[in-house]
Amino acid sequence: MRLLVCSTEDNASVNIRDALLSSGGWSEGGEMEGAPVHRRPGMAMITVPRLHLYCDNIDAAAAEAIGERPQEVVFLSRHKAASGQRSLTVHPIGNWGKADFGGRVGELVPAAPHLMTSLLRQLRREADGMGFEVTYEVTHHGPFLQTPTLFIEIGSSEESWGDPDAARAIARTLQNVEVSAYPVAMGIGGGHYAPRFTEASLGKRISFGHMLPNYAFDLKDIQALGERVRTGMERSGARLAYIHRKSMKRSEATVVAKLVADLGYDTVDSSDLEDIGPMSPD
Repeated sequence: MRLLVCSTEDNASVNIRDALLSSGGWSEGGEMEGAPVHRRPGMAMITVPRLHLYCDNIDAAAAEAIGERPQEVVFLSRHKAASGQRSLTVHPIGNWGKADFGGRVGELVPAAPHLMTSLLRQLRREADGMGFEVTYEVTHHGPFLQTPTLFIEIGSSEESWGDPDAARAIARTLQNVEVSAYPVAMGIGGGHYAPRFTEASLGKRISFGHMLPNYAFDLKDIQALGERVRTGMERSGARLAYIHRKSMKRSEATVVAKLVADLGYDTVDSSDLEDIGPMSPD
């Protein structure tokens, strides 16, 4: 069962939930935290009265309320950015360091690589021609769960959060996605919006798990970087690392690649991967 989580403290989250419910096929079955549980085959949706960043262990609480433990959790959310860029994003969660926005210090939540990457591709199809950038974000923020989890978000301003077309695009994505199980990689390098990993996912047979951006590690502390890579690989279920080499100096990329090899993992880039064909609307 795939669990969707809506927060009443987030208007984009509520709009996505409402778009899902208005599409039909849902029934009410049970209650959690004073709100009905909505169900459809293979999926359940709960609504919580607090910001989802702080819903630690909501997977366990939902399992008790629903009577079935979720296999994956998807949080419906807004994305805020100073740029105001109209965007639709997906990302894994956890904290590479401090826990300023929920979760636990230095702990990652298990990623859902196949689902997350397939959602990115489906979102690209569903939002075609709408003027929204479809992209990953790297691993960040809470809450902390034991179940493979991701966020799917509307960005990046009040206007976009309330856009019914954006909410409907995400609703269609969640209902229409067909999950492809391609080789899983952890992304290393680049910035917050991970354009290189996004590009690879849209065109190549690969599934991304956790993504460690340049700003979240320091090559002067190889031991700490090694721990982050090891944790990211384990929490992604990955044996491959995709290094964004152009985001760092050649010497730095060499150091990262050697560290990955020393940990017993392999590196991969786009030239090693099979094409999946053009990402055109269905």
